[in-house]
Amino acid sequence: MITELQSQLDKTIDHLKTKLATLQAGKATPTMVDEIQVENYGSMMPLKSVANISCPDNKTIKIEPWDKSSIGAIAKAIQESDLGINPQNMGDHLFLPIPPMTEERRKKLVKIVKEEEETAKISVRNIRHDFLKKVKAQKDDNEISEDEQKKLEKDIQEKIDETNKKIAEMAKNKETDIMKV
Repeated sequence: MITELQSQLDKTIDHLKTKLATLQAGKATPTMVDEIQVENYGSMMPLKSVANISCPDNKTIKIEPWDKSSIGAIAKAIQESDLGINPQNMGDHLFLPIPPMTEERRKKLVKIVKEEEETAKISVRNIRHDFLKKVKAQKDDNEISEDEQKKLEKDIQEKIDETNKKIAEMAKNKETDIMKV
């Protein structure tokens, strides 16, 4: 049960890592655009599945689609995303110039970080609630003793506290990164 709990908590941490990686902190990274959904042959796919994404320097992202005819769809998807970046079409590839961060943009990003942190913590609370319910059900069905129930509840709470600490630390690090001029 504890390994199942840890697995779900790890998924929450991984999801938060992915979300925080997409937030621009003044320098270009491929993860900023990896998950942007692009229409390709009638279905929606993440950008990383239809193009090579690289950073020739820390202020530019270069996107080279494998199928050159999809360049328009990629440009459109980037414009419609919440990145706030206009792609420059160079014929066979796109350049995304990353604008310098303004104070207003930094504050907006910090707010998004806090929202993502809260979403992750809510997810962790829901996981905790589900597992405590399972333990109580096991106790009610006489599958475990009261002592085992108490120990499981204590173990679950330790894992939850550990995960919440990780989440807070990740959010704080990202905020620091964003506010650094």
